[in-house]
Amino acid sequence: MHFTIEIEQEEDGRFIAEVIDFPGVLAYGQTKEEAVARVQALALRVLADKLEHGEVTPKLLSVSFAAV
Repeated sequence: MHFTIEIEQEEDGRFIAEVIDFPGVLAYGQTKEEAVARVQALALRVLADKLEHGEVTPKLLSVSFAAV
């Protein structure tokens, strides 16, 4: 599975990263790297929950993220 992460800088200087494939999965960070790391961890938790509940097929070979 491939997930796209959008990153924006807020007016207060913080960065917000959002996984487009999972609406509502977003995280803030003081740097781009921190925001991306936090949103990746959150997306993996959401994916694990979906796997546990049978919402996604467990035939995953890999998971990758691309920040844009």
